[in-house]
Amino acid sequence: MSDSDGRSGFVEYGIEDRPPIPTSLLLGVQHYLTMVGANVAVPLILAGALGMPDAVVPRFVGTFFVVSGIATLAQTTFGNRYPIVQGAPFSMLAPALAVIGVVQASDPAGPAWEAALLQLQGAIVVAAVVEIAVGYLGLLGRLRSYISPVIIAPTIALIGLALFNAPQVTAASGNWWLLGLTLGLIVLFSQYLGDASRAFQLFPVLLGVVVAWVIAAVLSVVGFYAPETSGYVDLASVASAPALMPIYPLQWGTPQIETAFVIGMLAGVAASMLESFGDYHAVARLSGVGAPSKERINHGIGMEGIMNVFAGLMGTGGSTSYSENIGAIGLTGVASRYVVQIGAAVMLVVGFVGYFGQLIATIPDPIVGGLYVAMFGQIVAVGLSNLEYVDLDSSRNVFVVGIALFTGLAVPAYMGNVGSAAAFREGMRGVAVLGPVLGARAVADTIYVIGSTGMAVGGLVAFFLDNTIDGTREERGLVEWEQATEEDAAFRSAFDRFLRDD
Repeated sequence: MSDSDGRSGFVEYGIEDRPPIPTSLLLGVQHYLTMVGANVAVPLILAGALGMPDAVVPRFVGTFFVVSGIATLAQTTFGNRYPIVQGAPFSMLAPALAVIGVVQASDPAGPAWEAALLQLQGAIVVAAVVEIAVGYLGLLGRLRSYISPVIIAPTIALIGLALFNAPQVTAASGNWWLLGLTLGLIVLFSQYLGDASRAFQLFPVLLGVVVAWVIAAVLSVVGFYAPETSGYVDLASVASAPALMPIYPLQWGTPQIETAFVIGMLAGVAASMLESFGDYHAVARLSGVGAPSKERINHGIGMEGIMNVFAGLMGTGGSTSYSENIGAIGLTGVASRYVVQIGAAVMLVVGFVGYFGQLIATIPDPIVGGLYVAMFGQIVAVGLSNLEYVDLDSSRNVFVVGIALFTGLAVPAYMGNVGSAAAFREGMRGVAVLGPVLGARAVADTIYVIGSTGMAVGGLVAFFLDNTIDGTREERGLVEWEQATEEDAAFRSAFDRFLRDD
């Protein structure tokens, strides 16, 4: 799987490589295209819940891309330095929606959407300070010695399985023809034609999305797709979008802080940290380098906390590592940090351009669904590939992986059937004896948010079982895996590189 320099055989550009600028520009845009669906979906979901005026929505979406660009540049330069995109987290969406619902129900003075957004900003900023402490005090990194491939495999796999039932993929009203076309094009370019042309090898996602979008746009213009049809491309909305949008810190006002909202948001931040932990291992695996050291993990989580503070001050729903572009690394073999930084710079600039935000919003859900199948399917396989270090003849290991995968799918499905954090809280209050404790907002909301995050559930279950059921270090894959893990000295922080070297 690896060549003589230790790089994975399928990696075209390694982490330290710098492709020519024109190539890097296209590759960077391709990386960002894989996360467009999520980075647009989160602000649109929040805007809908807030009741935000239509005229404000393009600026709100643009702010998310500006934050994403700056957070990615910060993480790749000063944080863990992995080629991983930062964007709006789904893990913090549940507590965010809970905050919005409570504030709006309280009949606040002034526009309800502004009051709710300011409370959301305050909750994110304070919760992010805790994340900074967890990162730079090394709390998450200390768990590194207790984590084996038996835990990492189902955790990463559940990142990929998280969106198997996303409406872009499974909606009964979805356009399966367009989804299949997008997926088919990505598979064609990446797997069948990759050796025929370097363009197909490097840009399968970009080519697949662009071709599918052009076809959908043409069918929309000629009237084959009606405006209410899944797959319709609203080109007129692009022309009506504002050319430039003012985006700056505290643009919606001064964040407000309420303890109950902060506690709820801490659950989202905890789930985000667990997800990022799995993301770091996945991107290292696909980039052909050793598993991340505790130093790299600590600096990554600490930087995510700093960028969450920044995201809160800018007025978005937070920031975290994105799994989507990790799948793109597997399909394209492009793991260059430089490429991701170029893409982040592009997103930072175009986030101020209203036309761009609206153009991205015209990508139909079926095309996004095709992307999800290709990207997240790749991540599932990457997670399971960690089992190469493990003794799979051991019934103990098979049991732990199986239980973790099943609970990581079942518990979030249960939470989804419950409906909301408020409904779950009410149910917990009815539990005998422990009802007053479990029904408290801080406890119930934390359980609900973490329980709604599949990889957090599966990872925690695997962590508990793997560290309590008897098993040798060789059996659990720790001996071989530790040999493939980078030394702490291999990671040089921004302080080491920019200050100590001077």
